[in-house]
Amino acid sequence: MQLDEIINKHKQDLNATDMVIWKYIVMHRQTVRHISIHELARACSVSSTTIVRFAQKLGLDGFGELKAVLKMEEATGEVYHEDVLKDLGNFYIQTGQKLMARNFDAASKLVHEANRIFTYASGYVQSNVVQELKRLFFYDNVLIYEIRGREEFNAIVQNVTKDDCFIFISFSGESPNVTDFAQQLQLRDIPLVSITKLHDNTLASLSTVNLYVSPARFQLDKEGDGRPPFQSMMPYFLLLEIWYVKYRVYLHQKELEESQAENAAPKAK
Repeated sequence: MQLDEIINKHKQDLNATDMVIWKYIVMHRQTVRHISIHELARACSVSSTTIVRFAQKLGLDGFGELKAVLKMEEATGEVYHEDVLKDLGNFYIQTGQKLMARNFDAASKLVHEANRIFTYASGYVQSNVVQELKRLFFYDNVLIYEIRGREEFNAIVQNVTKDDCFIFISFSGESPNVTDFAQQLQLRDIPLVSITKLHDNTLASLSTVNLYVSPARFQLDKEGDGRPPFQSMMPYFLLLEIWYVKYRVYLHQKELEESQAENAAPKAK
């Protein structure tokens, strides 16, 4: 698990001092991988004990494990340079392997048990992701209603219950609409699944379940020619396909367990 994911999971447990430490780590990630706890404490104007408590709030043993997580990120970081097709192919393979290893049961449970499912996309590309989400789950007669703006959301949210579920697609997790909508849903205890880029973001911290992806940029032309790098959005669509297949596996396992429990129950005379 990467540190951004851990932060998103525990963000509501962090106070203002903890966030100062986290912001310093974000801005000096490379440096923090190799400094001592006392050096980090001085840089953040806190005590070494505060650093340890920060790590423990994230479910880590201490500063040593925090550094270990950062160093693992460094070891698995992708570098894309000369042979762009080879790099792209490796990126696809590695992305698929990471997503296949992930557990989607919590998100699948929310979708399966929801009376109604609503989704909201924060932009054009995100809307394409939503269309694919709707197409895939339609095969199982799971109908997903897409909310297209603030007025529509405000009308719908007045009548939703804890038995409904929302799915938000947002790359940054910081756009005003998604953060405002997510806060309203959290106040009403409405389940929310978010799909965002892997980094510390508000939407992920407000979500019941966060599914994250790690897009990558590839330099297709010579650097300095003014053209921006190509950014692969494939991880978002691959995540949806793998989630859908794992959703079907989740349903099959649930049916099997219910059948076994029924067969094991004593028969009434």
